[in-house]
Amino acid sequence: MDNDVSAGSAITTVIGRLALGVTLLAFGLGTTEVVDGVTAADAVSIAQYVGGIALFIAGVLAFRDKDSASGTAFTALGAFWFTWAAGAGAQVSDNAAGLFLLLFALVALSLTLSGGDRLGQLTHGLLFVSLLLLALARFADAGSLGKAGGWFAVAAGAVAWYAATAVSAHWPTALPRRAAGRGVTATG
Repeated sequence: MDNDVSAGSAITTVIGRLALGVTLLAFGLGTTEVVDGVTAADAVSIAQYVGGIALFIAGVLAFRDKDSASGTAFTALGAFWFTWAAGAGAQVSDNAAGLFLLLFALVALSLTLSGGDRLGQLTHGLLFVSLLLLALARFADAGSLGKAGGWFAVAAGAVAWYAATAVSAHWPTALPRRAAGRGVTATG
């Protein structure tokens, strides 16, 4: 843990990443329909309460701890999940649903490019690809793109879960660097 990060913000980040991970896993697995009889619609409650409300609260707490990166990510994604869950079952056109997904794909892209730790960037990058594929699936009425988007959501959820658990369990959060080549020292 960096010296610049308070214990409060580390705990808040763990909680936020767990909430995001659980929500993405439930949504992604439902979208892929890999579990018999489970669809994305079955993830609505998790999306609303865990992905929406809990994630948004984690974002507000991160802002209180002066962790603007986590605060921005968690509040924006909390708003996304709450809005998605609140609109579930509403009669909207495929183009309107695609536009909603595309707009939040752009949010995920901004979160990816804004920096932060590598696991956070990887989570947001995978979420960007997922939402982009899901948006294209809605625009083109292509179920196979939607399933691919679901698998990217599963991958993003797994990375978010790992990132949260790694901090709590003291697992590695970065790959070790390659040893320097022959004749090269650490100082140059």
